[in-house]
This record gives sequence, structure tokens and C-alpha cells, in this order.
Amino acid sequence: VKAKTKAAKEVGIDVIDHHLKESTNQNDLITLINQLNNNDDVNSILVQLPLPKVINEEMVLNSILPEKDADGFHPLNVGKLSISPKNDDNLMIPCTPYGCLLLLRELNINLSGKNAVVIGRSNIVGKPMAQILLKESCTVTTVHSKTNNIKSICRNADILISAIGKPEFVNKDWVKEGAIVVDVGINRISTNEEKSQLVGDVQFNEVKNIVSAITPVPGGVGPMTIACLLRNTIIAFKKSKKI
Repeated sequence: VKAKTKAAKEVGIDVIDHHLKESTNQNDLITLINQLNNNDDVNSILVQLPLPKVINEEMVLNSILPEKDADGFHPLNVGKLSISPKNDDNLMIPCTPYGCLLLLRELNINLSGKNAVVIGRSNIVGKPMAQILLKESCTVTTVHSKTNNIKSICRNADILISAIGKPEFVNKDWVKEGAIVVDVGINRISTNEEKSQLVGDVQFNEVKNIVSAITPVPGGVGPMTIACLLRNTIIAFKKSKKI
């Protein structure tokens, strides 16, 4: 959250942080969102996830106006992602998957026809990531906890996107030599009683020597997520001013 606020201010976006108590109920949260929906000085709204379990996450996210949906999670924006043309620059796209795509584009390779495997089927990363890769004409497979032969499927991937939230779950036996690996996972593990560290879903040190490219954790996908959040905010601002 601090990184998002810092990045926004660096590019000249005003930030209003609402740090709510854990005891805040769903009605109070939606009331606040509605106030922001009706405030013409607020161009985009982000609800930091996860929410306490007593709050219905879907209802809260759906209460944000689609044109102010900084995360791109509203059903209307999700639907537009599925049916809109590949190069529609006005889409409010989920930030982490779009950040992954921008990283892949930086490699200057032809994504068309590549065999891409996405580990995870969440609404936040897995599902929109698959849609985005389809738009790039990749052949996309989504695997998850119920998938049979998951390791062998991943070993056939030219591009492997891991977004399952299990620390260092993917090892070198899951990865094809020369593949591109994008590690979306951010997991905090204890190194001893007093210290902890952030790791991804992939065993970085084990995999890095056999792949053509891999993102580190931290410092890989995270900054891209923030950059795409700023992108969505600018799009929302331009739409509100009919620019």
C-alpha cells in the first residue's frame, strides 16, 4: 500500500488513503465507496484485498463504478477484457496480469503460437491472465489444484505464469529448459523465530539456470502491478474529462 501511494505521488496523482478499522462492517465500507463514486474529484477507487472474511468481497468490488474501477475487477470491465480488440488502450485491465504482459513484451519475442501455461484460476490473476495471453494468440492452458498431470503440462510450457500463492512450489522439474517464467507469487516465510523473507511460487535459485528469463520476488511483477494501477487511473481520469 505504501508503495502504491508513493508511486502515485511521484507521477502527480493525488492520493486519499482511508485506513479503516478491522471492525468496519460491510455496509459502512460500501457507504464509503458510494461517497467516492459520487465525488467528481475522485477518478479511481481501489479496495485493498484481502478483506476480512465477514465482508463479501464480490459485493464490495461490484459496488465500485466500472469507470472508477482502478483494479479492473468489476464484471463490466472483466467482460470487456474478454471481447474487446487486442490493442484497446481504454480498457481497465487487472493490473497484475497486464503487468506480466508488459514484461513479456519487453523480451521482444513473438508471442503468437507460444504454449503458455497459467498456474492458478483466481479472478484477480489466473483468469484475466489467460484472457490476455489468448489476445496475444498464445495457446493457453490453465492448471490448478484439481488438474491431473500438472507437472507434465507445465514442463511443456514456453511461457509459465505461476500465481498460486504457495511458497517455492514450482521447482526445476516443472520447467522446460529455455522457458520464460513469470512468478506472481508473494509469500512470506519464516527464516527463524524473529526473521522472515518474501519468496515467490517458484524456486528461483534452482530454476534460474535453466530458463531464458525469470522474474525475481520481490522486485519483479510487483512494481509492474503498481505501474498498471497508475495506467488505469490515468485512463479513468481521461474518460471522466472526455479527453
